[in-house]
Amino acid sequence: MKNLIAAIVATTALTAPVLAQENTISEFRIGLLGGENAQDRLNNNECLREKTEALLGVPTKLFAPADYNGVIQGLLGGTIDMAWLGASGYAKTYLSDPEAVEPILVKVNADGGYGYYSIGFARKDSGINSLEDMKGKVFGFGDPNSTSGFLIPSIEIPEAIDATMTSGDYFGEVKFTGGHEQTIVAVNNGDVDGGVTWADGLGDWEDGYNSGALRRAVDAGLVDMNDLVKIWESKPIPEGPIVLRKALPEDVKVKFTALMASLPSMDPDCAYGVLSGEAKGVQPIGHDAYEVIIEARKLKSN
Repeated sequence: MKNLIAAIVATTALTAPVLAQENTISEFRIGLLGGENAQDRLNNNECLREKTEALLGVPTKLFAPADYNGVIQGLLGGTIDMAWLGASGYAKTYLSDPEAVEPILVKVNADGGYGYYSIGFARKDSGINSLEDMKGKVFGFGDPNSTSGFLIPSIEIPEAIDATMTSGDYFGEVKFTGGHEQTIVAVNNGDVDGGVTWADGLGDWEDGYNSGALRRAVDAGLVDMNDLVKIWESKPIPEGPIVLRKALPEDVKVKFTALMASLPSMDPDCAYGVLSGEAKGVQPIGHDAYEVIIEARKLKSN
């Protein structure tokens, strides 16, 4: 981990001293994606807020908009400085303004990879065990700017069922729930018959895997995974990047990047909350890792 931090600092250290003298910030603002209730998001990231404030020496605030677009628009408008975006959210931000943000780090799973999956699921007592069993049923997406909660399943599921996602074509109705937690609760309560959410695919189903929205829901006591069953799984998806506003002073970028890189070893409990469960750590990532998702996002908008 020390080598990782040193490498991150070295990539920007040459320019940092000059730019640090020219630019200052009066506060630092962290955006938290929607899809989980706001209070839990704030609680899980309070430790990061405190550490960032102590490191940067300026007031640091958490913002938890109702949906993904609230964070995206904050980054584009300069009212949010940092966020952990999904790959599709990053694609939307980049396509809206290529100069708005830059990826700095990506979460690394326990197996050393940084992929995850869109997981289709239903209640075990519903008799639904596959996409075939979902024909004529109500299907729930999460947020339209979610990679695993919309973009990838909206491309891969039609290929699997040889039909569109239009309500009445194959599924009886297709609706947006508002986010990952909302989809999980909606399926668990029987408000929709099946839906999709995200998980790293590692560990045990009963635990909600090692990390992801299902693990968050289990930890929060919202669901018992024994009541749910997996009905579909996507191909691997690249984990979304932790991004910073490009316009931030370089010394701020260096300091915050080093903080995030050291978080899993410095404070594992804090990292567990910030990174949505168990993780090996984080590693540097760049724009190139998301070009496939950017192209997929372009295709969906055509």
